[in-house]
Amino acid sequence: MKKVKKSDINKLKDYFWEIPMSFREDMKVPARVLAVKSLLDDIIEDRSLNQLVNVATLPGIQKASLVMPDVHEGYGFPIGGVAATRYPDGVISPGGIGYDINCGVRLLTSILKIDDVRDKIEELSKEMYAQIPSGMGKGGDIILTEEQMNQVLTKGAEWAIDNGYGIQEDLAYIENKGRLIEADPSMVSEMAKKRGTDQLGTIGSGNHFVEVDYVDEIYNEDIAKAYGLEKGQLVVLIHTGSRGLGHQVATDNIRVMMNAMAKYDIKLKDRELACVPFNSKEGQNYFKAMCAAANYAWCNREVISWEVRKAWKTIFGESGGHLKLLYDIAHNIAKIETYNINGKEQKVIVHRKGATRAFGPGFEALPEAYRQVGQPVIIPGSMGTCSYVLAGTEKSKDITFGSCCHGAGRRLSRTAAKKQVNAPVLKETLKEQGIYVEAGSFKGIAEEAPIAYKDVNLVVETVHASSVAQKVAKLKPVAVIKG
Repeated sequence: MKKVKKSDINKLKDYFWEIPMSFREDMKVPARVLAVKSLLDDIIEDRSLNQLVNVATLPGIQKASLVMPDVHEGYGFPIGGVAATRYPDGVISPGGIGYDINCGVRLLTSILKIDDVRDKIEELSKEMYAQIPSGMGKGGDIILTEEQMNQVLTKGAEWAIDNGYGIQEDLAYIENKGRLIEADPSMVSEMAKKRGTDQLGTIGSGNHFVEVDYVDEIYNEDIAKAYGLEKGQLVVLIHTGSRGLGHQVATDNIRVMMNAMAKYDIKLKDRELACVPFNSKEGQNYFKAMCAAANYAWCNREVISWEVRKAWKTIFGESGGHLKLLYDIAHNIAKIETYNINGKEQKVIVHRKGATRAFGPGFEALPEAYRQVGQPVIIPGSMGTCSYVLAGTEKSKDITFGSCCHGAGRRLSRTAAKKQVNAPVLKETLKEQGIYVEAGSFKGIAEEAPIAYKDVNLVVETVHASSVAQKVAKLKPVAVIKG
């Protein structure tokens, strides 16, 4: 299979590139890249653009296969990938959602200012680390019975609230109010349920974290005001997903689909793109299981918020006020959405893998306070740099199926990062910069070092310049809790 070279890529705009269908005879649509030129030079080094071309061959794919500026290679689909397939007979592919189903982010806002409490940040970081279980396979204090597990998979974040691990007002500020109604717990294997039995309220390992930030810059005063953000304000960023349960759902269904593709006469260049028609039995079974795993992830982030709020109160008492949920959004998920394609309104199955929904003003499902300004888009950077809050735009629907980047995007593998980074030195360096890191191992710190990631500023500038989303605020970290 020939590798994509620079000469194969056509420039559409300063921030938009295309690999035409003529590149490979099995492509059904072009493959498009959202990136400024300097990022494109990095992207071409790994397999992500070849994976993007492979995605362009999927049965029923519409318009184009797409990647965001934080793209890097993944399983099947590149991470940062977006693809919409025809509803209901186009395919659904677990590789287009990822192993960590509904990995996503949420942002909590406070009434405190960094300048007033800087001397308590280290103490807060240690208390949060004590309250929030983290690390590979690490379980928490909630042990679910079989009946409780089925309720979590059905009700999502509502289960946490009903059982005293969350607050009712949060639901309005969670994508889909923290619940996909198509979920069917019976489609989730016993092994997947077993893996999730004790993992509610835990962040896991890898790039997952809980981070205390402050608002460093405001770019759009009106939108920031609607979101409740102001300069100097302390906020808490949470990034995790469905843990072992979601991973097992993906594993189970990839195996099923690999065996079922021949039945539907589906032939692919890369078996990691294993897929079946959405309206097939296997497709529906996976979609219902995926929705259940997504509900588990929303419940997980709600429970983690409860743990964060406990730690916050322990350190700041009543003077710390209430941590309010700004928004919670998924970036590994498939959704049924409607777009104008070739002049016709059409339902599609939008796969977002390491990509965030970025809908603009007027989107009915948004909380009333945000409806006039657009959906919050939360973009984590790395633990030593910065993160961003953006607002979705109406243009995103035309350019990227209403999608945006989801983070900075890796530029070094975990193995390469470990070879290059002295973790104890990095931890001390970050502390000197006023960033306190609590982690279960130095290995985890090395793998997630700032040099392992692309420049989040360039990634965000790309989506801002393309009008896919607009910058609202920049966040700077002061405490990071990792597995």
